[in-house]
Amino acid sequence: MTYDEAVETSRAPLRPAPRDRELVRFATLAANSHNTQPWMFSADGNEIAIAPDFKRRCPAVDPDDHHLYVSLGCAAENLSLAASALGWRASSLFDGERIVVALEQAPPAASALADAIPVRQCTRAVFDGRPAAPEILHQLENACREPGVAAILMTDRNAIKKVTDYVLEGNSVQMRDPAFMRELVSWMRFNETDALATMDGLFSRVSGNPSLPAWIARPLLRLFFTEDGENKKYRDELDSSAGVVVLAADRSDKADWIAVGRACQRFGLQATALGLKYSFVNQPVEVTALRGQFAASLGLGERRPDIVMRLGTGPDLPRSLRRPPELVIQH
Repeated sequence: MTYDEAVETSRAPLRPAPRDRELVRFATLAANSHNTQPWMFSADGNEIAIAPDFKRRCPAVDPDDHHLYVSLGCAAENLSLAASALGWRASSLFDGERIVVALEQAPPAASALADAIPVRQCTRAVFDGRPAAPEILHQLENACREPGVAAILMTDRNAIKKVTDYVLEGNSVQMRDPAFMRELVSWMRFNETDALATMDGLFSRVSGNPSLPAWIARPLLRLFFTEDGENKKYRDELDSSAGVVVLAADRSDKADWIAVGRACQRFGLQATALGLKYSFVNQPVEVTALRGQFAASLGLGERRPDIVMRLGTGPDLPRSLRRPPELVIQH
């Protein structure tokens, strides 16, 4: 199977059966940090549970598993939307360890967000700089509505510049951190063969870089993957964006991080449904020394900023792979 064939298989249209396998397949298309896919699923009757896979945690960039639980919330949102499309009403409960999704038969409820699930992607590319219309911004804000989660949507260029400054400062801190760099490189997949072998990670073409043999690409990283080069990319990406949104929960615990994930996923799906692109610029919330300053700049007080995303109009890029349901469903 080629890379493109594997992508098409994972992102095929939703089928009614086998129900649990299809719902899990759509759940795995959710956004997640470094494309680690840090989840395991189990099914019992009309319940599907989503549990963290701590073997796939990222202790350097995510030492308290914040992003991991946000990723689980993203997956739960996808699963619930897909279930509704197939005629199952989904209600979710976090029991302290897992998200348990209970399914109850209901009339099928198609939605633009469910249709966007196999199309959505995080697009790390320069956008075209066009502003988003007020009605589009309103729909994006509505998509983020989740109890206990605030969304701050910024379109003013001065506000975006302030966010950019924090992103660049955070990126510099991370790229000077050997542990962060080792972890990041461990999730890089430099060519189709490497990406297909694991069905996860950060494939070079997805971020607009060429596919190369690993033995060539790894030594070249030192020359081309530099602090200055990455900061220039992030500056260009943010300068070309129509806006930036920051999500922040009222509290900071696993249940609230899951809620942030649900809001985050709906934002990405709504942007996709509206023909927009988006990507994460989470450096200000990942670098502990910057997080408090960033929160203060946004007027968040003691609340923790959870997720930072930019949005705009831009090109399609190759899509990332996902492990098939057979590898993530526990029996």
